[in-house]
Amino acid sequence: MTAAPGRKRPYGAMAPDVDRFAFTPENLEQAKEIVARYPPGRQASAVLPLLHLAQAQHGGWLPRAALDYVADFLNMPRIRVYEVASFYDMFNIEPVGRIQVRVCTTTPCWLCGSDDVLRAAREVLRCEPGESSPDGRFYLREFECLGACANAPVMWVDDDYYEDLTYERAKAVLEAIARGERPQPGPQSGRKGSMPAGGKTTLLDASE
Repeated sequence: MTAAPGRKRPYGAMAPDVDRFAFTPENLEQAKEIVARYPPGRQASAVLPLLHLAQAQHGGWLPRAALDYVADFLNMPRIRVYEVASFYDMFNIEPVGRIQVRVCTTTPCWLCGSDDVLRAAREVLRCEPGESSPDGRFYLREFECLGACANAPVMWVDDDYYEDLTYERAKAVLEAIARGERPQPGPQSGRKGSMPAGGKTTLLDASE
C-alpha cells in the first residue's frame, strides 16, 4: 500500500483521500444483502463485491479508510483486505479518474483490432494506459480478458461492456460519455448479442 492514512493532495476531479469512510444508507443496505447470501462464518467471501461497492461509492478508487471499513464490516484482518485490493486489477488503491475505461488487449481482441480501440481512447481521453485524463474524469488502462471474446474487440466502461468496436465506434462511444451521455451498451455493430455477424445459422424457428 502506498496511500497513507490522512494524506491530502489536490486531485482535480478525482475523489480525495479521506480519513473516514462509511457506506451510504443505500449502499449499507446493499452490503447487508450481499453478506446475507453467504453461510454463517463465511462472510469474508463477500469481500470482492463489497470492495466493488466501496470503490464505486468513492469515485473509482479505494483509500485506506475504505479498505479498513470493509475489513471491519466483514470482521476480517485488515491485511487480508489490503492483499485482495492490491492483487486484483479491477481495484485501484491510488487516486484515479472517476470513470474507468478498460480496453481488452488479450489475443482475441488484439487480433480483432484492439490497437485501434486503444488509439481512439488515447486520442479522446488525452492520456496513456495507466494514466488519468488531464481533467481527472477518466482513467484508462489495458485489461486482460474480459470474457467476451466472441464480441471482440471489447471496452469496459464502469459497469458497461461496449463490443464489436472499431476505431470510429470506440471514439464515438467515448465522446458521447465525455458529453455526459450513456451510449447503449453491447455490440456496436448492430448485431444482437453474440449472434454471427451474418445472422442466425441455427434455431431459425422464431418460436425457439
